[in-house]
Amino acid sequence: MDIHVEVPVEMLDATQKTPQEFAREAKFAMAAKLYEMKRLSSGMAATLAGVSRAQFIADLHHYGVPVIDLPPDELSSDLVNA
Repeated sequence: MDIHVEVPVEMLDATQKTPQEFAREAKFAMAAKLYEMKRLSSGMAATLAGVSRAQFIADLHHYGVPVIDLPPDELSSDLVNA
């Protein structure tokens, strides 16, 4: 499936990206958001972004998305049982 988005030229100028760089970044941002919303696994999101799973996980911090997003009580439980 293809998704086509109209992007004004001013957007490219503002971001100082080539059309290819902008498209790659937008695709990664969409994958990161879907991962953050728990709609996609990290592997599926990496496939959507066109990168390896390891690269996807390594780059999530650029988008403000935590790799592990556990509620505090669940995190405490995991630490106790580790």
